[in-house]
Amino acid sequence: MRIVKLGGSLLKTGQIFDCLLKISNSNELTIVVCGGGDFADEIRKAQKKWHFDDIAAHEMAILAMQQMAIMCQNLQPEFIITSSVSEIKTHRHIIWFPTVSELNAAEIPPTWEITSDSLAAFLAIKLNANKLVIVKSCDVNSELTAIELTQRSIVDGMFSEFVEDAIFDWSVISVEEFLKP
Repeated sequence: MRIVKLGGSLLKTGQIFDCLLKISNSNELTIVVCGGGDFADEIRKAQKKWHFDDIAAHEMAILAMQQMAIMCQNLQPEFIITSSVSEIKTHRHIIWFPTVSELNAAEIPPTWEITSDSLAAFLAIKLNANKLVIVKSCDVNSELTAIELTQRSIVDGMFSEFVEDAIFDWSVISVEEFLKP
């Protein structure tokens, strides 16, 4: 089983759907984690303007990920949406629908230091995945460590903590690399 996190910025170019199509043509059990994209960007702007706390922003960011999941599944109906671990084990192509209650129960802190990058790593840990692939719209040097990726703002501030003791293989790659035949 692999977890593939598709950055929300891939929506701007439509490449998120190319990635989903590639995944749907694979026989590998894959759980997709969608970034929040423009929905999350609007939350960041609103928080700066209205000064609501990080708990509200965190809950709204989870809703942004859910909105992306719904849109992606609607446009790629061969995927199912689920937050249920039991459903994950019965389908081949899944889009994860994170819930605030699940993340609160796992004591995921409500901070912008944790985005869908770290949440994908959290899911990989929770499901004992074999592999985690973080797909980004920017160029990525595959030789960089998790800390270096964080320092260069390619992944979120807590990603390295989630993967430092990972028993799964993980990589952060560009969309071009992911889409190669």
